[in-house]
Amino acid sequence: MAKPDNRADNVEKLQSMVQNTLENAEESEEYLAEFADELPASQAKQMREKNERRCRSVEGFREEIKDEANEH
Repeated sequence: MAKPDNRADNVEKLQSMVQNTLENAEESEEYLAEFADELPASQAKQMREKNERRCRSVEGFREEIKDEANEH
């Protein structure tokens, strides 16, 4: 039996996802600031690219939050 679609806490979950993603991006930036000179260039580049994707994800999460808030 399928679970019913309970979206009552979507905004809360999305806000948590935004917070976690921002914390991960910040930790990554701090790590890069301290150790970028010691990392292979390809690894540093991958970390920066991942942070760019994180920023795009946060934008998407925020749009979803707006949509969810407007529905309730």
